[in-house]
This record gives sequence, C-alpha cells and structure tokens, in this order.
Amino acid sequence: METTALVDAWRRLLINPDATWVLFEHGTCVVLTSPGEDLRAQALDLLREYGPILPGSPAGDFDVIHPDSAEGWVVTGHHADILTYVPPEAVTEESDLAIGLHGRDRRHRDAADPRIVHVEDGRTALSDGTGGTPP
Repeated sequence: METTALVDAWRRLLINPDATWVLFEHGTCVVLTSPGEDLRAQALDLLREYGPILPGSPAGDFDVIHPDSAEGWVVTGHHADILTYVPPEAVTEESDLAIGLHGRDRRHRDAADPRIVHVEDGRTALSDGTGGTPP
C-alpha cells in the first residue's frame, strides 16, 4: 500500500487527531503517548520489543477492530499502542482470524526490518497547526 494512503488511513483511524505516532512500511503504527525528544528512536524501541511474533506468548495474541472511520481493519497486539492497519485488498478472506494473522505478520515484518515512512508529531499540531513531519 502506498505511504500516502497509509498516512490518510491512520489519520482517520486514530481517535485523537493530535496524537503523536510513527508509521512503518507495512502499516504498523506506534502511538507515542509520552513522546520524548527522539520520536523515531522511541518508536523503534517499542516495536523491537513488542513487535516480533513469539508463538505461545502474549506476543502471538491479537484482536481485530472493525472501524467505522476507514475501510479495512486494525489489528491490535499485546502492547496497546502498537496497531497494524490491514486494508481490504490485503486479504482474500474477511474473517477475524485471517485478518488478524495477516496484521500480526505485517507487525512482525515491521519489527524485523523497521522502515519508518512517516512521523506525525501531535505536539507540533497543537502549537502551530501543521501536523506531521517528514519521514
């Protein structure tokens, strides 16, 4: 999925329009509830710790959210601030199991080879109204 479409989807999906978040190549979004000085490093640390799949542990668990604000689904994991977007065209079967496994796999790929494609600093949006920063 194209980066612009992913960013647009996350802007519609996140409840707090002034959230600070970092988006990875495969659709994983790390929401930074206590943003520090280096947003990229903070998001990378969280994703490296909580992104990989570890079968038989909470790292393998997931839930699927069916949002009204965008097409597709959001897959959650064992860290409340790490979410993965699954667009409708990414799955052939629209069951929660198929969607969840696909989203979990995307999160795992983002953790294994993290490539940040967008940083949205909500603190900037609050102060000057401009929103995100380039990747």
